[in-house]
Amino acid sequence: MKREFDAIVLGLGGIGSGSAYWLARSGASVLGIERFELGHARGESHDHSRIIRLSYHTPAYVRLAKEAYAAWATLEHDAAERLVFKTGGLDLGPRVGAIPLEGYAGAMRACDVSFETLDAGEICRRYPAFTIDRDAWGLFQADGGIVAAERATAAHQHCARAAGATFLERTPVTHLELRDCEVVVVAGGERYHAGRLVITAGPWTNEALAHAGLHLPLEITKEQAMYFRPANADAFAFGRFPVWIWMDDPSFYGFPVFGEAGAVKVTQDAGGKSVDPDTRGYGPDDDITARVRTFLSAHIPALDTELHKIKTCLYTLTPDRDFVIDALPDLPHVYMAIGAGHAFKFASVIGRILSELALQGRTASDISAFRLERPILKMAQPPKTYMV
Repeated sequence: MKREFDAIVLGLGGIGSGSAYWLARSGASVLGIERFELGHARGESHDHSRIIRLSYHTPAYVRLAKEAYAAWATLEHDAAERLVFKTGGLDLGPRVGAIPLEGYAGAMRACDVSFETLDAGEICRRYPAFTIDRDAWGLFQADGGIVAAERATAAHQHCARAAGATFLERTPVTHLELRDCEVVVVAGGERYHAGRLVITAGPWTNEALAHAGLHLPLEITKEQAMYFRPANADAFAFGRFPVWIWMDDPSFYGFPVFGEAGAVKVTQDAGGKSVDPDTRGYGPDDDITARVRTFLSAHIPALDTELHKIKTCLYTLTPDRDFVIDALPDLPHVYMAIGAGHAFKFASVIGRILSELALQGRTASDISAFRLERPILKMAQPPKTYMV
């Protein structure tokens, strides 16, 4: 096996696999290193589905979301596989809530994204499963839908390998040497050299950054996805029911039937407790379960029924809930990304951006809001804003 590469990617979850794909697609020799098995369920990128949407709270995110759809389309072409499924997206909540819908509407208008404004009556007419007060309202955007998460990560990996990338799984990194013009990675007892390094380690980001003398104020939380079996699954069928997000605190989100026959996925966003990613458990969080059931009883009573399955995952949260996509200070050949618990929909485009930064030193995408040097990431005890 060769020991020298143009780029090494540490962590092969959603963003890391996307980075390896775009690097290899651009002609670079790539080594991807994963501490666990490929496709494992210990991190952030597994399960059947993630929401994809053009509805976001700032124009920068809306513009990046447009690029995300284009990046997924490129992967779909290369993989000869459908990975994005549009069923419509509904953001809804009280008129006065913790997450103002007006900001989402304004950001979409600024980016020429078409959407509909719906009152409570229209929401219930279109989707009778919802029970909401008359003061609730929503935004419907037809391009909202689902990225098939596990399949998309596997497609990134397959296409990266087809373009010449080498992957090592079950291979923890034990040492990094970050030199001026190259990096040396020691993993599995072997030394590998590269001109560029991409760190996409998710919950283990600070472990990797420690080799550069860096530590970020990240919070790792254990979240859970809950699958319910309604008596009438047809009411929640794909194409009949949207992906949706309840815009308040607590915030909840859900899907139509997808991936699990007859089961509907619902959960709370950023409702989990802080954990150590190496020692965390995999059992259910009774507090999240209780909050989700309370919400369903009030607003989607047809889903307050048999709990079919619970899956756990991790969030790697920045204090402002914004991404990090940047080079390390004084190490312009070392790049990193953190998805802040809402990045899978962007996994391919962030991979493309990291590839461009690594190979060209620049990207045309606007990542000014995602810089590593922003003040909040330098605070030892920063204020936390997870409701976005």
